[in-house]
Amino acid sequence: MSPREIIAVVGRPRVSGDREQQILDAALAVLAEVGYDRLTMDAVAARAKASKATLYRRWDGKPTLVIDALISQKTPLEEAADTGTLRGDLLATFCAAGGLTDGHQTSLLGSVVTAISRDAEFAAAWRERFIAPKLAVSREIYERAQARGELREGVDLDLLAAALPGIVLHQIFIVGATSTPDLVARVVDQLILPAVQRG
Repeated sequence: MSPREIIAVVGRPRVSGDREQQILDAALAVLAEVGYDRLTMDAVAARAKASKATLYRRWDGKPTLVIDALISQKTPLEEAADTGTLRGDLLATFCAAGGLTDGHQTSLLGSVVTAISRDAEFAAAWRERFIAPKLAVSREIYERAQARGELREGVDLDLLAAALPGIVLHQIFIVGATSTPDLVARVVDQLILPAVQRG
């Protein structure tokens, strides 16, 4: 019988509260050090000073543990800034803590990039639980701009929602640029706004 089956039979209480957050913090620390591919439940248990059985009482494996760890970090990207203009909203949201200029966040993203193409279970959970809410925040910014009359007719909001982070992350991970508020502003001013605004 596997550890998961044993735990299911015994039916011990699930880990929660502060202890859960300690384990999630440990998972983030291991993720930052070794990346997703080399992260193991044993390594997280050791960092959290917990048994592996404790982890399996709460998470059924590495994908769900890592996703929970990533979304346990509350960031401003859970809510779109509302400054009254499209440019202001984009800069206020994506240059804030937890946004595209947050080096810790982008390094964590880099640590899971390879897993997205190699681990279908992780990729599905990542897109549903981590990426989809962030895209919803981005889309909300453009929906408000559309309601204010800032956008030209026929703009694809779903495509647009991923444009700014997609371009900036390409610059960081592929080109080797440093993510700064100036980089985000240049992408907004030279690419996003000219592409979507009226006139």
